[in-house]
This record gives sequence, C-alpha cells and structure tokens, in this order.
Amino acid sequence: MTNPPETLLVEDSQYYIQATTAPATERTLVLKQNETFGVFDHHGDIDAAQRTGDGVYNRGTRYLSCLKLNLFRSRALLLSSTVRRDNVLLAADLTNPDIFAAGRLLLPHGALHIYRTQFLWQDVLYLRIKVRNFALTPVEISFTLEFRADFADIFEARGQTRARRGELLPPRIGGGNSTIVLEYRGLDGLIRRTLIRSAPEAQVVLPSTLHFTMQLPPTEERGLEFDFTFETDRRRTVTLDYVRGLALASSAMEASGRVPAVIGTSNEQFDRWLERSRADLNTLLTDGPQGVYPYAGVPWFSTPFGRDGILTALECLWVAPDIARGVLSFLAQTQALEVAPEQDAQPGKILHEARDGEMAALHEIPFGRYYGSVDATPLYLMLAAAYYRRTADLALLEALWPSLERAANWIDQYGDADRDGFVEYFRQSPEGLANQGWKDSRDAIFHADGTLAEGPIALCEVQGYVYQAKLSLSGIAEVLGKREIAQRLAAQAHDLRERFQHAFWCELLGSYALALDGAKKQCQVRASNAGHCLFTGIAAEAQASTIARLLTSEAFFSGWGIRTIAEKESRYNPMSYHNGSVWPHDNALIAAGFARYRCTQLAAKIMGGLFEAAASLDLNRLPELFCGFARRSGKGPTAYPVACSPQAWSAGAAFLLLQSSIGLDIDALNRKIVLTCPVLPRFLEQVKVRNLAVGSASVDLVLFRSGDAMAVTVERRIGSVDVVVLH
Repeated sequence: MTNPPETLLVEDSQYYIQATTAPATERTLVLKQNETFGVFDHHGDIDAAQRTGDGVYNRGTRYLSCLKLNLFRSRALLLSSTVRRDNVLLAADLTNPDIFAAGRLLLPHGALHIYRTQFLWQDVLYLRIKVRNFALTPVEISFTLEFRADFADIFEARGQTRARRGELLPPRIGGGNSTIVLEYRGLDGLIRRTLIRSAPEAQVVLPSTLHFTMQLPPTEERGLEFDFTFETDRRRTVTLDYVRGLALASSAMEASGRVPAVIGTSNEQFDRWLERSRADLNTLLTDGPQGVYPYAGVPWFSTPFGRDGILTALECLWVAPDIARGVLSFLAQTQALEVAPEQDAQPGKILHEARDGEMAALHEIPFGRYYGSVDATPLYLMLAAAYYRRTADLALLEALWPSLERAANWIDQYGDADRDGFVEYFRQSPEGLANQGWKDSRDAIFHADGTLAEGPIALCEVQGYVYQAKLSLSGIAEVLGKREIAQRLAAQAHDLRERFQHAFWCELLGSYALALDGAKKQCQVRASNAGHCLFTGIAAEAQASTIARLLTSEAFFSGWGIRTIAEKESRYNPMSYHNGSVWPHDNALIAAGFARYRCTQLAAKIMGGLFEAAASLDLNRLPELFCGFARRSGKGPTAYPVACSPQAWSAGAAFLLLQSSIGLDIDALNRKIVLTCPVLPRFLEQVKVRNLAVGSASVDLVLFRSGDAMAVTVERRIGSVDVVVLH
C-alpha cells in the first residue's frame, strides 16, 4: 500500500502552515498597527501554549506569548467582546464568577463589571482595566496579570523547527517594582526586549506575574493601566500615556492615503461589509518611506508581498489610488538588481515577499528579500499603467521608467528562459517555493490524472498578465515619447495573444488549460486561473463567454463563490488550500474579467455570493479563503482552519466586485467616468458614490435599480468630468 500523495507533499513542504489543533470555537480578535500585530482570544488574553498563533508580534518576532488576566485566581466571565469598527481598539466586558471560600459564597457572579480595552501604537501594546462594584457592600478585589515572551520567530510559531535558538535571558525587575524586562539574545546578535509597566505599581511583582489588591466601595470604579513595549538594543521605543496613545492611534487610521468612506447603499448589511472591508484595509496599510503598503494578512503574512500588494492596489484603485502609488514606489525600491539563486532573484524581478526576524537575518529561510513569484513582475507593469489611467500622474511614471524598463527586460530575458514565447517559472534554490504563481502550494499545478506537473511551468494566467503588461508598457512608452519601444511592445502583445490561443485552449475542457509543463504538455484541468485570462483581456471573445458560463456553473460555483478548481477534477478537495477552496480575491479578479467582456450580470452574481458569505461570518469579514463545500440551507461557509483574517486582497475584493458589477472605469487622462452595462443585484436598489475624484474634479454618482432597469444620475459635479453610461 502506498502513502497518500497529500502526506508526502505535506512532509516535503517546509513552509507548510501547520494546523495541529482544531480551530478554536471562541472568537479570535486581531489588532494591527504598522509593524506590530496581536492575535487574542475573546477575553483579550494570549495563550500560545493553547492557541499556537496567539501573541503580539513585532517585525517577525513574537514579543508576548502569554497575557492572561485572572480575578480571584479564576478567569473572569465573558459578557461580550469585539474590536471597534475602525479596528483600533479591542474591548471586552467581563464580570466575576461566583467566589467561594470554605464552602461559603463570598461574592455572587455579576457583582463586578470589568471593562478591558487594549490597542497598539508605535510598537507598544496599551491595556486598561476598569472595575466597578455593583455589590451593596465593599469588596476586596484580587487581580493577577500573567505574562511571558518566548521571542519565537514567526516561522517557528507557524510550526517550523529550528536546529537551535538563541538565549532567553533571566527576567529583570527595575525601578523598584515599576518595570519588568523580558529579554532574548538571538543568534543574530540582536537583543529583543519586552518592557512591562503598570500604573499603579503592583503590590507583588514576580518574573511572570503582577499581583494587585484593591478595596472597592459600592458603586465606585477603579482603574489599572499597563503598557508593553517592544524594542531591541538597536531600536528604542517611546511610551505614551493611554489616552494620548489612543487618540493618536484613532486619528492615524483616518489619515491621508487610507481608503476613504465614499460608498453608501440602500442595504445596511452591504454597507457593513464595505465598512468592514475598508477598516481591514486601513488596518493592514503600513506606513513606510515610499508611502502606505498593504501588508498581506494577519497572522502569517503581515509583511510586504509583491503580488498581494499589487492586486490589493488594483482592487481599490478606483476609490484609493494612493495605495497604488505607495505599492509602485516600494516595489521599485526593492526590485532585484542582480542574480541571486538563493533568493530566486534576477535583474528587474519584482519582490515576492520581505521578512524581518531572526530566521530571515540568519538565512534560515530565504525570505528576507525573496523573489520567487513569476507573476509579480508583469502585474507591477499592469498596475503602473492602471494607476496612470486613474490619476494622470505623469511625474510618477517618469520617475518609475527605469524600473519599468528593467521589469520588461526581466520578462523577455529571464521570464522566458527557453525562448518559447511564454513566461515560465522554475525555482533556482531548493529552499525556495516549488510553485511560484498565486496558487503556490506544492500540489496546486497538476495534470488531469493528478500527477504533479514538472517544470519549468507556464501558467495560463501569467501569459495573460504578460500580455497586458506589454500593452500597458506600450502605452506608457507612447506617453513618454518612446514610440519605437511602444510599437515593439504592442506587436509582441498581439503575437503573444495569437500564440496563447493555440497553445492553451483545450476544447475538451471548454477552457484554457491550467498550465503547460516542462515538456509543453497541457495540464488539462478546469481551474479558476482561466478567469484571470478574462481579467487581462488575452481571452478571445467567444472563448471568454464559454469560460464565464463554465465558472458560474455548479461545477465551480459553490453558492458562495467560484472554487479554485472544478468539482470533478482529480485533486478536488473543498478543504484544500488551493484545490477546491474559495478565495475572495480570485473571485474579484474573475468578476472584473466578466465586466471586461460585458458580463456584468455574472459579476453581480459573484458579488452576491461573497456578500452573503460575509454577512454570515464574524465581523462581516471575508478571510483569506474558506472551504469550497456547496452552500447548505441555514449554514454559512465552512472555515479553512489556518486562513489569515483580515487579509488585504480579501478586503479589497469588495470594492473590485462592486466596480465590476456597475461596469465602472475612470479615465483621468480624458476626464471621463464610464459605466458599461451597469447591474445592481436584487439586494441593492441604490448605490451612491460620493466625492469620486478625477484629477481636480469630483462627482457624486447615484445608481438606481427598478426591476431590471438601471438609471445613473450625477447628483453633484465640481470641475470638468464627463459621465457616460453604455448599454
């Protein structure tokens, strides 16, 4: 008897995210601010020994692995908890359990109200606890705060085993009882440090606990405040008081460069989904020298990813173009300039991911700066052109031109190593990713019989990205007066589209093949990747309509969204990461492809499924992915156990789905907004977009649906901008 293929694959994949325990039945609450994020249980506690992902992480290291509040040596009872709508503040309402001594009830449950709030700001976790006595008599209250810091690298927290670690230093208590210092000396020579302070000071201070006792008369309220500072011996952190820190954290969330609140609809639940998506995006946006960058997702991908950042920027481009500006600038700054096989780097290639932390510094993982994605480079060129069309920002294009040229050269010189006219991938380092498209798990690219494809592999959607990238760069070159380059790129794009139809179309599937393997043999698998060929425009008109019907058939459409592969494929498994699950960003790109080919009714169908999924999920938040089981009456979508949530391109999906449904395109160069075949699904009668800026002009648009009829009106217009509706 042979081992199941999946077992072998899991053992061989060193970056596999382990799911060693069942998902917690209690809610997970998440905070993030710039380079720091926290994963807490629904009390606001942390216990990494019980829930492996829990903790507060800073720059790739877990600085708190335990944070537990106890009352009278027992856990407080949870009344309710949530994260504020802007994702800044975690709040939990707690009360005391029944407290007994010597068999006698000393304090009945519900006598005390404990209001716990916490937030992150500038590498510090701030925690406030307020206690009010509703009993008729005075109460002596005993609190204990337990804490630990294991300083695990995030890849250790994900389940990767290290041959050896650095040294946990003995905890220190300084300044009387005012500060506790937890330290770790890493193998990289860096000392990482968590400093813990409380006000008032604890009566008893031990290396892993603070003990407080207070007398509380009836109706009175008392408070405790804590701050947990995360720093190194090379980077010091300034700590503020709780009120000042919260004010700064709240105002920063609405700062320029974030996603503005510009959309309102006739459906309050749909508005809540949009608002949650907006808040999640703003949380994941991280400030840097080049502007804001959307970190991919919490907990495992809270770092810059090239592909994720580009696609998130494209999803939000119509409402928040500043995100694209930050993404383009950062990726130009981090573009590879030389060949480095251990990083899968080649001149002109765009970053796959960048990591901080001890394991990255020691090259135990290749991801300090890693370039193992085949699609980020053409997607970068697509984003540059889309940003220019949206903003007419010629100055940025001129500044980016050397980087754009290097990216185009990478496509021709390195991307097509065997010179067959298609861009392929084949990892240069055994430590790198085996698959380098967006479906990058090891078993994602296979033949009809389930056999894994051997490289170099040419993915169907990547050829579409390259096609659109060449057209995009052709347009940019034309604008910059480089006509010879523009003509050459346009001719290459036309030639690629012709060759693509012959090499990738599979009549048996009624779709494009998933990929060509190293022998140029088609991977004849019905996969969602073909939908991206509509997104880029490489698909022929007749083939596009065939693919659209296939992707919205029962074989693909679960009722919540389009699965990554069709139900009858050999490796189909609705619980897998890439072989049968539903990814919101994948669906959003497919919907945009439908809109390109004027299939806005189908785009609206996808939006409806994902909206209803979001409405049934905690906080109305779409995670990175969920399982592909068919929709069942009275049951929401089935969770994937280690999905990131929030995830940037899942949050951005809401905005691209709405844009696709209403067929909206913004042409800042010609000061024009075009809506082609706009559609609103049955659950939406009206959509209002306020203050939609086009250059120096802006408009308020209102879309109405009456039955199947649509109307678009301009409610307000400032400056010169035309609004055109095409049917």
